[in-house]
Amino acid sequence: MKSTAMLCAALLCALPVAAQTAPCPADAAKQCQEIAQMQARLNDWAQLDRYRAADEALSPAAPGENRVVFYGDSITDVWPVAQYFPGKPYINRGISGQTTPQMLVRFQQDVVHLQPAAVIILAGTNDIAGNTGPETPEMIEDNFASMAAIAKYYDIKLIIASILPAIAYPWRPGVRPADEIRTINAWLKDFCKRDGDIYLDYYSHLADAEGGMKPGLSKDGVHPTPEGYAIMAPLAEKAIAEALQPGAEK
Repeated sequence: MKSTAMLCAALLCALPVAAQTAPCPADAAKQCQEIAQMQARLNDWAQLDRYRAADEALSPAAPGENRVVFYGDSITDVWPVAQYFPGKPYINRGISGQTTPQMLVRFQQDVVHLQPAAVIILAGTNDIAGNTGPETPEMIEDNFASMAAIAKYYDIKLIIASILPAIAYPWRPGVRPADEIRTINAWLKDFCKRDGDIYLDYYSHLADAEGGMKPGLSKDGVHPTPEGYAIMAPLAEKAIAEALQPGAEK
């Protein structure tokens, strides 16, 4: 890291004096820190390092244990799963800010290798926000279909949750996602029907008439409050029970 900072400082200080808008050492330190952070993100774009140690330390699922992975972005990441599902072998593998292409990359490590009986995928809102670049609905749908195919190959029961309602993203001013969320949710519901998966409909329980979160269910229009999660938890439990019941489609 020191050598990288020294190199950045040397490059910045090599600029013509007229091009320097502030003293070189201060600019170099700040910009090199930003460069190092960007490089770290690029080196682990899918953030495989986030759960690598926890995954390796996790014991194999016990015989008859219905382990379930909650898989998603910040909406899953900040959900205290153990608090809402006490005593259940449920594992949280959400990462804030993630999009479906990132989740597809880490699906083997953070889902398949944990040997779950089922997985709940809650994702897509960051794709619409463009967190990792522009995506068409078809691109998002392809990523869901790819994760579904992997789950099916390993005999993991798949539960695909609807994208939660939102009419704006605080971190993406100007984006109005409500219509696209409805469109992709309709596709997800139809895909689950065709593929033999469980569609977990959070949306209709949380949405207001405009396609945003009902009052009191979100702190910022995107992420649920405890009251929002209290609505989601029994819906998730019902979907898990349906997916794991004897004779359920694989």
